[in-house]
Amino acid sequence: MTETWDPSDAGGLRLPSGRLVRGRALRRPLPADAPEPTYAVYLLGKRPPEVPWEAHWLRWPDFRLPADRGEARTVLTEAWRRTPADRVEIACGGGRGRTGTALACLAVLDGVPPQEAVAYVRHHYDRHAVETPWQRRYVRRFGDFG
Repeated sequence: MTETWDPSDAGGLRLPSGRLVRGRALRRPLPADAPEPTYAVYLLGKRPPEVPWEAHWLRWPDFRLPADRGEARTVLTEAWRRTPADRVEIACGGGRGRTGTALACLAVLDGVPPQEAVAYVRHHYDRHAVETPWQRRYVRRFGDFG
């Protein structure tokens, strides 16, 4: 079993259940003072570079929604499932729109009502998270995709 994130790590989000996940902007370097993730989900339009930890690429163009909603639900559910034992990182280019949307979906999986999940992530992660109206709508309807 791996140690999870320190709650004070940059980009950390504590879900209501106590699970920890880290959101990050891939345009910025890894935080120097924090450990590497053990599992990551990268939300990008193109395949990301290889990393030394286990990672999953989810095709998700900037300012858009995931290309395959079924795959997105499967991948995000797996990320949420791993949070008690792994250092799970969710990241896109800027760390706000796609990352915030995915983090809000994890909050829904963790029991936050879908209509409150965006506000939860904006309060606990980044006040600019989930950038577009269609990303907000995606979070509200996330439970319907299962």
